[in-house]
This record gives sequence, C-alpha cells and structure tokens, in this order.
Amino acid sequence: MTYFMFLLLVALMLGLIAVASNPTPCFAALGLVVAAGVGCGILVSSGGSFLSLVFFLIYLGGMLVVFAYSAALAAEPSPEAWGSRSVMGYVLIYFVGVALAAGLFWGGWYEGSWILVDGLKESSLLRGDVGGVAVMYSLGGSMLVICAWVLLLTLLVVLELTRGLSRGSLRAV
Repeated sequence: MTYFMFLLLVALMLGLIAVASNPTPCFAALGLVVAAGVGCGILVSSGGSFLSLVFFLIYLGGMLVVFAYSAALAAEPSPEAWGSRSVMGYVLIYFVGVALAAGLFWGGWYEGSWILVDGLKESSLLRGDVGGVAVMYSLGGSMLVICAWVLLLTLLVVLELTRGLSRGSLRAV
C-alpha cells in the first residue's frame, strides 16, 4: 500500500508539473486530467470513495468545460509542444523545486502517518466520507457559497484573459 500511494503521489506531481509548465492550454489539458484522476485515486486509497466520485464528477464535468471553452478561444497557429526548449526549461525548474521541497520535508514522512478515513470506525456510525459530506453541507454552507463565487470569478477572469485585442469572449458568432 505504501508503494502504491508513493506511485500515486509521484503521478500527481507529474500531472501538476505538466499543467504548470506548458504555456499552451491544449497540451496542458492532458496534465489536468491526469492530476484530477490521480487525485481521485489518492482519495479512494485513503478511504474516501464517495468524496472521490464527487470530486471527479464536479471537477472534470464543470471545470473542464470552462477550460475547453477558453482553450478554443486561445487557439494559436503554432503552439508550444512538449519537446520545445521553453517547456523543458519550465519542467526542469519545477522538478528542481519539487526535489528541494521533498528534501526539506523528507525526514518527517513515514508510513504510519497515513491514516485511513475509516481507521476509527468503532466509534462512528457512518463512514468517514459520508459524515464529512454531511458536515460540509450543514456547517460549511457559507464556504460552499464562497467557493461558488470564486468559481464564477475564475470563469470571468479566464474569459477576460482569452479575449484578445479585437475579439471578445462574449461576442456574437
């Protein structure tokens, strides 16, 4: 289980580096899908199967629609590919940053520090992820409203960034 979690965490870092290092949104979409899928795998292996399903459906169903729309508006005639020098320079910089952060925190991570959601199931009537969803909707209602507002603000910022000089994102086609 430890090796599987380590593999999932490495794949998550590779997906996040793929998203951050590529200046073209068309190629960064693959890294975004990989990062979301591996993040769901990490949640499932930690015991949060329902939360993983909700994360996968909401993130890939909602945010990738906005991402695909903004990528279609920001189409370039000659996009940067994975093998170009600038993208590989960014990948190298991010790998060095991740390696330095891992070296800084390496001594404090142990196998025993990973606790599953249902690790203390003797003292609970519900599964851990279902109880967490109930708390999120009962006590975290204001946080859900704030998150919805932030997503709307993100949509407007992405549409403004991909507008261009003479064409607007909300133009009549």
